[in-house]
Amino acid sequence: MILLIKLFLAHLIGDFLLQPKSWIADKELKKFASKKLYLHLLIHGLLVSVFLWTWGGLVFGLVLMGMHGVIDIVKLYAQQEKTKVTWFLVDQGLHLLSIVVLWIWWFEPILSLSELFIHASIWIYGTALIFLTFVCGIAIQILMTNWSKSLKETNEDSLSDAGKYIGILERLFVFTFVVTGNWEAIGFLLATKSVFRFGDLKESKDRKLTEYMLIGTLLSFGIAIFTGMAVIKLLE
Repeated sequence: MILLIKLFLAHLIGDFLLQPKSWIADKELKKFASKKLYLHLLIHGLLVSVFLWTWGGLVFGLVLMGMHGVIDIVKLYAQQEKTKVTWFLVDQGLHLLSIVVLWIWWFEPILSLSELFIHASIWIYGTALIFLTFVCGIAIQILMTNWSKSLKETNEDSLSDAGKYIGILERLFVFTFVVTGNWEAIGFLLATKSVFRFGDLKESKDRKLTEYMLIGTLLSFGIAIFTGMAVIKLLE
């Protein structure tokens, strides 16, 4: 089972941490002809091969790289501007499903719950942290694309990438509170953020902005809590 965690981690790193927005834009523009597409696939194959670190793992990485490429190409040609959110969810779901199916077929694991994650805590925590710091921010941004477009443009300036790092920090805090059993601290964190946000939202008098901030905060907190609970369950 530890191999499956490694494969999930390799996917998160390859699809989110090591894939700049410029690569995504290039793939969407040039599709099959994009060099960034093949570089992206190569990184996935290398990550899997390094994480497994066997000759069999090299072949496995090549096979998984091919499956990843097919899914990505289908998404690039099928998605439209209005269906990006839907295809993001479909794309990630198919990637994770392909990893699980190929892992079961290739390694024929004996799924024993009692031996599920022996000595695997570092991989579980590592995957959770990558998910919360890099994947969540991108996922929430994509999921809220349609709402963000409806916000009115303003002349107000903000710190570069401030929202991104605030989101990362709040998810890490919530995750830490969950795995350490300090649930009451989550309420304190949420109350503190609400106090700072109240003034901005009150002054803006923009219902759309208020709803946008509320949805983003609830998504961020909800994902962090769910991830923390999942990690606790896996480590039991």
